[in-house]
Amino acid sequence: MKIAIPLLAIAAAVLTAALRPAIAADDPYLQKRAGMVRDQIEREGVSDPRVLAAMRDVPRHLFVSPSFRAKAYEPYPLPIGEGQTISQPYIVGFMTQILRIKATDRVLEVGTGSGYQAAVASKLAAEVYSVEILESLAARSRRTLSDLGFRNVVSRQGDGYYGWEEKAPFDAIIVTCAGGHIPPSLLRQLGNGGRMIMPVGGPFMIQNLVFIEKDARGSITQRNVLPVAFVRLLGH
Repeated sequence: MKIAIPLLAIAAAVLTAALRPAIAADDPYLQKRAGMVRDQIEREGVSDPRVLAAMRDVPRHLFVSPSFRAKAYEPYPLPIGEGQTISQPYIVGFMTQILRIKATDRVLEVGTGSGYQAAVASKLAAEVYSVEILESLAARSRRTLSDLGFRNVVSRQGDGYYGWEEKAPFDAIIVTCAGGHIPPSLLRQLGNGGRMIMPVGGPFMIQNLVFIEKDARGSITQRNVLPVAFVRLLGH
């Protein structure tokens, strides 16, 4: 028994030393993530602890190209190819919070892009279904999400204007590209009691994030919540 304690201590020290290089290698990103959440998201009014935890956890830098990783935690959108962008961190946090996603929810995302918003939503929901119209982005985001172990995200290439009828109804719908109007197909696929957020406005017009709710009887209400600038909704 007298020998066991030193041996355990030595084993623990060896394990700690072995892990230290891996932890140290990721420290710059961990610190940047924590700073992003603290300074850009929480300070600006996003307060849901589950949303904040998800955004501290999801490695945003792995959803952008290597040439932009140094800027992944800065307070602005970044290009991801095909004329598309990964949204500003605050906008991701705001849109996620307003949906009040529960652990049992089924979520539809229109516009997978890099896959970052789907990854954040997947930390809160039971299932996330995401549609991306651009084949190259659909393939890349699917690979990224799979490599990072996001098993409750299902994505496909297609025209998100029409949603994903086979998987409806959805408890929450998040649209990450701006359209001139709210697609009727998405309103139909939103379940009773569901919530939806979408930027609405043309490419040369003022855009607003519009929050839509469908009550238990299927009645729909909507309101503008934030002026924004998003890439346009393609297809349809």
